[in-house]
Amino acid sequence: MVICLRYSLALAALWLTMLVGPFVHPVYAADLSPAPESAAAYIISPSNGDTVAAPFTVRFGLSGMGIAPAGIDRPNTGHHHLLVDVDELPPLTEPLQGSEQVLHYGAGQTETQLTLEPGKHTLQLVLGNYSHIPHEKPVISEKITVTVE
Repeated sequence: MVICLRYSLALAALWLTMLVGPFVHPVYAADLSPAPESAAAYIISPSNGDTVAAPFTVRFGLSGMGIAPAGIDRPNTGHHHLLVDVDELPPLTEPLQGSEQVLHYGAGQTETQLTLEPGKHTLQLVLGNYSHIPHEKPVISEKITVTVE
């Protein structure tokens, strides 16, 4: 009897998920923050095509918005995430997950020191809101390529 009841409940839950699931938006959608149309992220230095020696400094630029640390929900602000050697952008409606390729600057840093292996590398900035989610209109820099000696 108990096994039959558990099976019935599991089957009902699966059926409900299949029926309602396509109409339910992820919780993250509620956390998308607006960004001004004029907002722009950019890499101040190095420049696209530069050859650099490791370690090297990457300076982050932002116009049309301000910087605020992660966890601070203030309008028209965010904090930087630096994508290193990322071919495709991560999902832009979910929190950016920190990794060796997605570097998180949640304290509001505007530059960093990078040590990368010799060779060509790509760098790109994505601004995240207080909960690390890119803005409703994502604020993303152009991707640049640098060569590390």
